[in-house]
Amino acid sequence: MVPLFVPGLPGGPELLIVLLMVAMYVVLPVLGIVAVYNFLDGKRGYEERITRLERRVAELEDELE
Repeated sequence: MVPLFVPGLPGGPELLIVLLMVAMYVVLPVLGIVAVYNFLDGKRGYEERITRLERRVAELEDELE
């Protein structure tokens, strides 16, 4: 027969608190890093798009000459 309570082992409320702390100290910083990376990557995407458009405009201007 397995005892319902084992002295020294954390119970339900303690495990819930530990899981919440893991979420706060691990998951939230990782989400923050991912958000910053995506924000900066979006800015780099605009720069690439602008350079492609400038190159295309230069090609079209060369065709007109």
